[in-house]
Amino acid sequence: MAAASTTKTSWRLQEFVAHSSNVSCVALGKTSGRLLATGGEDCKVNIWAVSKPNCIMSLTGHNNPVECLHFSSSEEQVVAGSQSGSLRIWDLEAAKILRTLMGHKANITSLGFHPYGEFLASGSMDTNIKFWDVRRKGCVYRYKGHTQAVRCLAFSPDGKWLASASDDSTIKLWDLTVGKMITEFTAHTAAVNIVQFHPTEYLLASGSSDRTIKLWDLEKFKLIGSPEGEATAVRCVLFSPDGGCLYSGATESLRVYGWEPDRCFDVVPVAWGKVADMAVCNQQLIGVSCQQTNVSSYVVDLTRVKKTGGSEIQGVIRDDQPLTEPSPKGSMLWRNYERPMTTCSSQRYSSERRSPSSEDEKDERESTAEIRNAEDYKEIFQPKNAISRTPPKMCEARVPKLHGLSGGFVLQSAPNNRSSALGDEEALSQIKKGHDTMCVMLSSRHKNLETVRAGWGSGDVKNSLDTAVSMNDLSIVVDILNIVNLKPSLWKLDLCTSILPQIEELLQSKYESYVQTGCTSLKLILKRFLPLISDTLTAPPSVGVDITREERHQKCKTCYKQLKNLSNVVKNKADQVGRHGSAFKELQLLMAPLDY
Repeated sequence: MAAASTTKTSWRLQEFVAHSSNVSCVALGKTSGRLLATGGEDCKVNIWAVSKPNCIMSLTGHNNPVECLHFSSSEEQVVAGSQSGSLRIWDLEAAKILRTLMGHKANITSLGFHPYGEFLASGSMDTNIKFWDVRRKGCVYRYKGHTQAVRCLAFSPDGKWLASASDDSTIKLWDLTVGKMITEFTAHTAAVNIVQFHPTEYLLASGSSDRTIKLWDLEKFKLIGSPEGEATAVRCVLFSPDGGCLYSGATESLRVYGWEPDRCFDVVPVAWGKVADMAVCNQQLIGVSCQQTNVSSYVVDLTRVKKTGGSEIQGVIRDDQPLTEPSPKGSMLWRNYERPMTTCSSQRYSSERRSPSSEDEKDERESTAEIRNAEDYKEIFQPKNAISRTPPKMCEARVPKLHGLSGGFVLQSAPNNRSSALGDEEALSQIKKGHDTMCVMLSSRHKNLETVRAGWGSGDVKNSLDTAVSMNDLSIVVDILNIVNLKPSLWKLDLCTSILPQIEELLQSKYESYVQTGCTSLKLILKRFLPLISDTLTAPPSVGVDITREERHQKCKTCYKQLKNLSNVVKNKADQVGRHGSAFKELQLLMAPLDY
């Protein structure tokens, strides 16, 4: 630790031995700036709390050196890529291996979690980019086009685009909704090491071994800035949380840039050597680097760094003080990130599926997460996300109570003040008040389910579902869908025409369980039938009379109209915060082909 001082702008926070052999990669959690992952030639991944000396958790399972690391935005998961091309994802909160993914033919050189949903992108020395569905343990798409290793991957804030940077000196921009390359930027003259999207504007920053930073306008797809001054390769770039400036990390220095016009606001000497990653924690920038078996972390006091054209430097911070806790960040800026219309090139992805093998299962059984420091582990991961959240104010605390209505539940806040405690008789009276109504409702529901069950026993799922729909009771429809959703093979095109109007009602229901069932059903329909619907409606007319084909065409046409109506509902709800917001964002991605 550096000696205490009241005037330093940057200082070394700590240096420690991270692995028994050389450290090959490090990564910071970008949300909190307080978590650090290190990967080594000993094939292990170690998890640390920034500014604390002891390893929290050691993750094993790779049989080859770990080459690349990345935290999810929630910092509950970490993915590690190895020299052999395999990926392993660990659930840090549960302290266990989550997935093993195989498919690349060479070293993993870049990783990125999708901002929402269980998706992941990986780049490799084999020049390919793979887009993985973590839940299904499979590669969904493969993007080809780079001619050398893919060094960095970054998702746009809205999750629709993916930027890739490569040793071939190019940056490619991919539209995930249609699986095509949008454009390619070729102004760099050496390997591109890093790319990052601006948090709110249509802007992309890149840093290269050609010792330049470039800024790209994503509305007009042109270069708008190339500030000069870097003396060494640019290894890290990071927009400030408010998007007002760009931090650039290079060997032994941090620079602060503005654009339009290009200008350098400040240069801060930092003895971090070849910085490997950076994150912002409150008003402090954290940088990490590695050398042999050691990892070093450094702090830059951003209150003493110029971030505008003025000369005033405000604030003083002591370098012997611990890092301050970050304030909770909202998601308004991310939700407002809209996209301009784009014209995609003909360069496409290839789709591939891979079923989990017994070898994968064996790998997962042999992967472990050993908790080295129980106290730090509980503080950070239990309770969930304690590292980046603060307790609610007393006035914000509410005790939820459940109201049973039509078989669903609505969460409501209990009154903040109560004049007096209920006596036993009054409390019992309150409990009994809705009892008779509930009994009548449940009896009716049971009778209706028996009617549906009679048709189900004959094997006619379509007739059973039509019967449920005709009862005008969404709770019955939900019960049936919860069964059908567990057996995707039961889904037929006939079912879609009957159930899509019901799904529209479910998605707009006030009951959480109804919304969840509707989202699950719609996702299954989109994945199983949208390609069939699109192919059928765009196919040239057949010669002669083909009754079967005409019937299928009519069903596809009906489904297409219903899905178009649903896409508006999904789009309006995609801005929600929380679990359902993520589900609607994922549905919006799946429904994107309807707009083309």
